[in-house]
Amino acid sequence: MGIHYDYKSTKSAKLMEKQAKREKKLAEKKAKRLAKEGPKKNESKAQTLDASKPITLDFLTNPDKE
Repeated sequence: MGIHYDYKSTKSAKLMEKQAKREKKLAEKKAKRLAKEGPKKNESKAQTLDASKPITLDFLTNPDKE
């Protein structure tokens, strides 16, 4: 009877340990994957010209434009 009594009384603690171990493993995998990929660059945002503004020579040749 002792083994069954111990199983029920420690079941929740063992499940919590398992979950913590699983989450730790997943976090390590994610960190490793991110380190392998390197820093992400936000190249998805493309600058488009506003159709309502006219294109001027100053707009085309200004080196300090944003």
